[in-house]
Amino acid sequence: MRLRIVTPLSVVVDEDGVLALRAEDASGSFGILPRHADFLTSLAISVVEWKSANGTQHFCAVRYGVLSVTEGQQIAIATREAVVGSDLATLDRSVLARFRADTETERTERVESTRLQLNAIRQIMRHLQPASRSGSGDFA
Repeated sequence: MRLRIVTPLSVVVDEDGVLALRAEDASGSFGILPRHADFLTSLAISVVEWKSANGTQHFCAVRYGVLSVTEGQQIAIATREAVVGSDLATLDRSVLARFRADTETERTERVESTRLQLNAIRQIMRHLQPASRSGSGDFA
């Protein structure tokens, strides 16, 4: 099988001769072997693992993404961020921890941004509503 892992900025992995692949989506871990049915899933923050024809194990930490299998021979992963490494423990400990922390930071920033936008809308609505002035005589 041929495996391609791409980010918006680069092709991280482009390898032919993949014998098996393991990845993780919201439902859990799953495997892909040659002649797998066409398949499409959304990946979690996880480590993708594959075995080459020469028996070597490879690892790539991904920050979410989409995995597709086409014609049982083409595996494509499109992800926001990917880091290839040879040591599963290091990827799991450092890279995945950073991916999770970045995701939590982005979530916090989104919540804060939404809160600021809602406050701005409330202020605009206050200024657009007619003022209830009881005979103040400010306007003729």
